Amino acid sequence: LASLLLAQGDLRAARPLFERALAIREAALGPRHPEVATSLNSLARLLTDQGDLRAARPLYERALAICEAALGPRHPRVALSLGNLASLLLAQGDLRAALPLYERALAIRETALGPRHPDLAQSLNNLASLLQDQGDLRAARPLFERALYIREAALGPRHAEVAQPHQQSARAGEIL
Repeated sequence: LASLLLAQGDLRAARPLFERALAIREAALGPRHPEVATSLNSLARLLTDQGDLRAARPLYERALAICEAALGPRHPRVALSLGNLASLLLAQGDLRAALPLYERALAIRETALGPRHPDLAQSLNNLASLLQDQGDLRAARPLFERALYIREAALGPRHAEVAQPHQQSARAGEIL
C-alpha cells in the first residue's frame, strides 16, 4: 500500500506505512536481515522524494551495510544498494563520491548477472549519466550505447525503457 501511495504521489500517507513495515521487519527478522534493507531503501526513497536527503542518507548507508554483511560484497542486491546511495549522493551534488559507487555496482552486476542482463543496463546508464554530468561525453557515450543495446535485446526495440532511457537514469534511483 505504501508503494502504491508513493507512486500516486501521496507521500504523506505513505510515510507511516513504510515506517511501520520497517518496524515490523526489524522486530520479526532482526535488524540485519536483507528484508530490513528493502524497507530501509523504500523509506529512504520516500524521504528523498520529500526532499529530505539528509535523513535518507543514513538509511541508504544502513541498507548497503546490511546487504554487504548478509549477502556478501558481490551480490546483486549490494549493487542495488550502491546505486541507491550513489543516486542520493548525485542528488546532493557529490558526483565525486557517487562515481566509485556506480562503478562498483556496474562491476558487481556484470560479474553476477552477465553482460546482457537488463539490470546491467541500469548500472551502465547510471554511470553514463554521471559521466555526462561531469562533462566526460567521450566516456559516457559507449556506456549509453551498450545500455541501449542491452535494453533493446532484452525488452524489444519498442519498449518504453528503450524509447526513454533517461527516465531510468541515475537521477531516478533504483529502489527494490
